[in-house]
Amino acid sequence: MTPHSDPTVQPVPTSVVEQVDAADTTLSNPQRAVISLGSNLGNRLETLQGAVDALEDTPGLRVKAVSPVYETEPWGVEPGSQPSYFNAVVVVKTTLPPASLLERAHAVEEAFHRVRDERWGPRTIDVDIVAYADVVSDDPVLTLPHPRAHERAFVLAPWHDVEPEAQLAGRGPVAELLAGVGREGVAPRVDLELRLPE
Repeated sequence: MTPHSDPTVQPVPTSVVEQVDAADTTLSNPQRAVISLGSNLGNRLETLQGAVDALEDTPGLRVKAVSPVYETEPWGVEPGSQPSYFNAVVVVKTTLPPASLLERAHAVEEAFHRVRDERWGPRTIDVDIVAYADVVSDDPVLTLPHPRAHERAFVLAPWHDVEPEAQLAGRGPVAELLAGVGREGVAPRVDLELRLPE
């Protein structure tokens, strides 16, 4: 899927792109956010790339880093009952507030026909906000940081690859969290690569 075939994506006016790029040089705006992507149905790599491109095409958001792709065992289900996942982490800078970023994440999921029939069910795409700046919130609609990120190697491993010194607010260094949970069931796919949008 190309970014232009995503029905939720509108062309980004040049002025918006310039404003966001200019804001990169300021300290107060935009905010850094970490987004986890996962897919275990269909063309998993193509879907992950489509999600990265759709995020980049979001007004007020720039993709700054894309992790390597990991192949991981599904979480919370019987081994062998689902296809394996491809997972990646994207670091963005955005002028969108957390609630608007969540709306965009849901729109990307809907564009790729994400269904929510069952918890831990297979999905074409999962777009989760792992962290937004240093915000800590127990809002049930969007808990920040993600309440289970600290125990999920499929989030921590790719995040550590792109930001080795990263800290998860309230939990500590990502490197230490990853060492604590280990890498069992999480394997880097060196033969696969996601493109950083130009």
